Amino acid sequence: MKLSENWLREWVNPQAAINEIADRLVMGGLELEIEPVLATLPQGVVVGRIVKAERHPQADRLQVCEVDVGQPQKLQIVCGAANARAGMNAPCAVVGAVLPDGMEIKQAALRGVDSYGMLCSAKELGLVEKSEGLLELDADAKPGTPIEQHLGLKDNVLNLEITPNRGDCLSVLGLARELSALYAIPMKRPNFPQGVVVGHSQVKVEIEDLQTCPHYTGRVITKINPKALTPDWMRERLRRAGLRGIHPVVDITNYVMLELGQPMHAFDSGKISGQVRVRRARAGEKLELLSGDTLEFNHGELLIADDHGPLALAGVMGGQESGVQVRTTGVFLESACFAPTAVAATARRHKLGSDSCYRFERGVDPSLQRMALERATQLVLQICGGEVHPVVTAGRPPAEPNSVRLRQTRLNQLLGHEIGDKEVEQLLSRLGITTRHEIGGAWIARVPSYRYDLRIEPDLIEEVARLYGYDRIPAKPYAARLAPGRPSEATRSLVRVQDVLVARGWQQIVSLSFVEPGPQARLNPEARGIPLDNPISEQLSVMRTTLWAGLIPAWLYNRQRQLNRLRLFEQGVTFADVDGQIVETSRLAGLAVGAAQPEQWSAPARPTDFYDLKADVVALLGSTADEYRFEKAEHPALHPGQCARILRGERVAGWIGALHPRLVRELDLPESPLLFELDWDAIRDTRVPATQPLSEFPSSRRDLALVVPETVSADALIACARASGENLLQKVFIFDIYRGENLPTACKSVALGLIFNDYSRTLTLEEIDASVARITAQLARELGAVIRQ
Repeated sequence: MKLSENWLREWVNPQAAINEIADRLVMGGLELEIEPVLATLPQGVVVGRIVKAERHPQADRLQVCEVDVGQPQKLQIVCGAANARAGMNAPCAVVGAVLPDGMEIKQAALRGVDSYGMLCSAKELGLVEKSEGLLELDADAKPGTPIEQHLGLKDNVLNLEITPNRGDCLSVLGLARELSALYAIPMKRPNFPQGVVVGHSQVKVEIEDLQTCPHYTGRVITKINPKALTPDWMRERLRRAGLRGIHPVVDITNYVMLELGQPMHAFDSGKISGQVRVRRARAGEKLELLSGDTLEFNHGELLIADDHGPLALAGVMGGQESGVQVRTTGVFLESACFAPTAVAATARRHKLGSDSCYRFERGVDPSLQRMALERATQLVLQICGGEVHPVVTAGRPPAEPNSVRLRQTRLNQLLGHEIGDKEVEQLLSRLGITTRHEIGGAWIARVPSYRYDLRIEPDLIEEVARLYGYDRIPAKPYAARLAPGRPSEATRSLVRVQDVLVARGWQQIVSLSFVEPGPQARLNPEARGIPLDNPISEQLSVMRTTLWAGLIPAWLYNRQRQLNRLRLFEQGVTFADVDGQIVETSRLAGLAVGAAQPEQWSAPARPTDFYDLKADVVALLGSTADEYRFEKAEHPALHPGQCARILRGERVAGWIGALHPRLVRELDLPESPLLFELDWDAIRDTRVPATQPLSEFPSSRRDLALVVPETVSADALIACARASGENLLQKVFIFDIYRGENLPTACKSVALGLIFNDYSRTLTLEEIDASVARITAQLARELGAVIRQ
């Protein structure tokens, strides 16, 4: 939200510089930045009134204007703006003036006619990036008034980031209340007198669902002037808040929203048929919005409707047909209280957003509607004129203020510091909270309606600490007996696993637990994701079922910043719906892309492959890696030829492989990353490592060149050899694979290295040969292996 500093100071004016005010607000829990309205103010630019405008004798598109700038002698200025006309007020840069872009105005001859200044557009003053024609000023603007004074350009814009629980600060009134409390100074109390009411109400209102709209107020104003213009002071305040001028009545509703925090809407009263109803949408109903989009309703969205059909999407956006137009002479002003959940659900479902929706989603003061309506009425009469009709209301009156019990002992305990009774009461009173002291050291605090975020005791304690000043609370370290525990050697330490990966060049990330539903469904189609009731956005609307859903966006984000070799891992929780129950699983996952090794001079670069990733996973599993098997399997998200299931006994401990080419295309990825994901519970418990000295006796090696079918895996060969070699066989490994001539069809040659050793004696040749024979025979029986000749 953006607001003008000058506007805010009209409501409360601390005797402090804006930077100090910003620091105080930040310490009070509101994040903001300060932006000047203009980095450089124009010099020598004043309000000019065009007294006469005649066509240039030598150019059809130029006009020779006589301009009153508050001096005895009027200026002759040549102007090319299409909207320049006699009687118009516009900014005039006199000779010697300097515009914000540094251009100095000089006397010049344009097509043979002398020009003694320049009439300016909003762009030339630096107010906007694009504009057409002269900036038209109010008709009652006084010629000669410096433009920075008339438009209030000596101003700053406060750009605030308001947290969802502080919707009460989304207005000048709310921010003024906050500063009044922080500085302990009074603020202007809004008082908007009612205008003279004529006749009877032309519109009646009915609410069908009080849960979604507890209170609705409205008023008809007729005989407004359709030629009225939004005054400069209002247009400038709206512009500084990031809103463009549309129509005087619409601008007034936006102005009141910014000033008081109550979203409003204006209907053309001539286009309302019969009674106004706040109701749920009926299936198949349609509405064209002010944005030009046409919606069809099938989910019971909350609507404002009349006897003929929908008029507006309640709390989100008005309809095109019932909106205020240039020729409108009668309006119906709406000021209502809508339930945050109803507005948020509608906006999310149809992917809509508006300033009104932003405020209703965070909550609006339920007692503010009548005040906002009277303020809007006052401004409409002031700017557009008209006749005021009685207010119509529907719904129930606002609920009684919330009461919260605050115990002094709990306050002191949470803060770790004692604050006197009187000071606590004074701090709360600055927030508009009235207190009644109870026997036993407690207060009953009545919370004002606009602080709907204060519901429980810790909320009040936080407010006391905020106003008291966190810097005034001394730091007191807790003293306690330290009884360090001894971690079991049979439990794998997460820190140790992280250290292993970091030592091998991996970097840890922490991603959000909610992700985009589409990509996740492709990565893990077998798991049922859990949708969020109130997501931040459509891209973050379901809980993650796999950590890959966060790793892939993190890789793409870094790749856009020219980081092409990445090793990313994350430890976190995934969520799945299993038979209606939410199941949380702790997992460890990683993603690798780019070159296998950092670029260097001694070896050519090669891309990371499956076996590079497998080596890192084996290192991660550590001393118990021999308990795990990597078994060829299929996973819907992984490449059919580069995918393995990691087993510990018969339990699936994880998956490893390259992303499926189909998903690479569907997700529009630049390459196929390598991925792994482990079930932390499956790998956390390990065997206690047992130390064993090196054998004092020599080892012996035998090599076998075996011809096996292509379908036989390396793991099967090694497992079979290890099982047949009994205790004498210490190590089995593959050191060569050959495919080519002199081999049977669909076969390959695999060279096995066998290391034999005993810890108590030197093995004889007969023992070794007998063991090799057993291994060869077993390989032949189980796998069809034949010694290569």
